[in-house]
Formats: sequence, structure tokens, C-alpha cells
Amino acid sequence: MLNSKRVMWKKTSAKCIIGKNLSGWLLLIPAVLVIYFLVIRPQVLGMFWSFFDMQGYTVKDFVGLENYRRVISDSAFFKNLQNTLQYVFWSILIGYALPILIAVFLNEAVHLRNTFRFLIYFPSILPGAAVSLLWYFIFLPNEGGLLNIVLSLFGIQPYVWLQDSNWTILYIVISMTWTGCGATAIYYFAALQGVNRELYEAAIIDGAKFWRRFKVVTLPHISGISLLFLIRQIIAVFSIIDQPMQMTDGGPNGASMSLGLQVYKYAFVSVRPQFAMALGVIMFLILLLFTLFYFYVDKKIQE
Repeated sequence: MLNSKRVMWKKTSAKCIIGKNLSGWLLLIPAVLVIYFLVIRPQVLGMFWSFFDMQGYTVKDFVGLENYRRVISDSAFFKNLQNTLQYVFWSILIGYALPILIAVFLNEAVHLRNTFRFLIYFPSILPGAAVSLLWYFIFLPNEGGLLNIVLSLFGIQPYVWLQDSNWTILYIVISMTWTGCGATAIYYFAALQGVNRELYEAAIIDGAKFWRRFKVVTLPHISGISLLFLIRQIIAVFSIIDQPMQMTDGGPNGASMSLGLQVYKYAFVSVRPQFAMALGVIMFLILLLFTLFYFYVDKKIQE
């Protein structure tokens, strides 16, 4: 008798739980379907088909690791990997500390704080293609380029900018930093708003100048989120494709070609999707390591 009551109670409680959560599950179904058909299913099929030979987009014979061998043995693979690492290096060097400094400036500002926040965040809401086109015209190598017009005012000859293979990645990263640092700065600013103002007041009473307050009060409170954003930045920049494709198409002579852009060219230019999927899996494995490290750091910070 007692066991039957327990079974009935469990069934009733299960029905109550399902009934209470039914509307939530119904709302989740469209998102789950979109994630499955647009993210999970293509990734799983891409990994599976990367082990097959393909004629156009038709799957043919199983070839094992041959596609991976041909991708890695391609002379452009290590060059593109080096370029991708340069994107990551320059983005960290230029774009990592800048949002922190902007957030500290917003936190210290007394007047026109909302205006500065809008101006800083504004580039982040612009379409990526429009931003790349804007910076393309800024970097035009002839007399019509905005930067060359400024140089001409000082009697300096026009510079080739994006056509300089030694620095083209740096110039692309500058445009990326202009676009993305504002949104990241707002996150840092929100974190700084949570810092107890009494700590700053106590530091000022002790005679601490700006740099000392930043070191002993500000930096410890944003160290966790700054580490997370560092890993996220590495993950995002490592898979860069839009900016080099729209600004240089990987040129000059492959100087700005990234692994992500090479995947696109394999798939839609040379129409060798098996190589695109093999290279995509290689990038996925590399980014998976950074992602796992990101979750590990996030867990430690939350604890």
C-alpha cells in the first residue's frame, strides 16, 4: 500500500513538473531546431565527410586521412597558420588592453559619461561589411585614400597601406579593434561599476594616485573577466575570415590569408569541399582546446 502511494505521488509530481515547464519547453523547441539544423548537423556531417573524396558536393569514396594529409602538406597551410597567429598576436597587442583603458576612463569620467559610452559603442553596431568597406577606402593606396590625403598635407608621398605585405595584417587588426573594442569596454565598465566606491575613497585618503588606485583596486576586480576576454579574443580572432576577405581577399600574395579564409576558398572558389571540411576540423580541434581552457578558467573564477 505504501509503495503504491509512493508510485502515485511520483507520477503526480512528474506530471506537475512537466505541466509547469511545458510552456518553457515549447519556447525552446524553435531554438533547438535551429541549433540542430544550422550548427550541430552541419558540423557532424562535415567531420564525417572530411574522410571521403568528393566530386563537387557529391560524396564519393572513403579515403581516410588523405584529405588531412593533403591539406597539411599544402605549402600554403603553414603560411596561413602563421598569418592567423599574427592576427592573434596583433589583436592582443593592440586590442586587449585598449577596452580596459576605455572602461577605466568611463569609470573615472564625471561629465558626459553617457555621450562617451554612445560614441565608444557606436562602431560595434555598424554592419561588419560596411566597416570593412569604410576602412578599405581609408587605406586606399592612391591619392584618394583618407590616410594618404592626411599624409599629403605634410608633404609625404602616398603609402600603399594594405598592399604592404609586411604590415597588412596589422592594418586589418586596427580596423577590427576600432569595431570591437567598444562593446568589450562596456563589459569592463559594468564590472567596474560593481566595485565598492569606498575602496577608491580609502585609497585617495591614503594618498594613492591614479596608477596606484588602478593597481590595488581596479585591476584585482577585473582580473577574472579580463582573463576570460583574453581567451575569447584568441578564439574569435583565430577563426577570422570576414575582414581579410572584404579588405584584401587574402592578398597581397597571400600575406593576409587566414585559415578561416582558406576554408572559404577551398569550399567556394576551388570547389574542393573535402579539403575545406578537413581544414575546418583541424581548426575545430585547435579551438576546442582554447574553449575547454576557457570553461576551466570560468569555473575557477565563479568558484
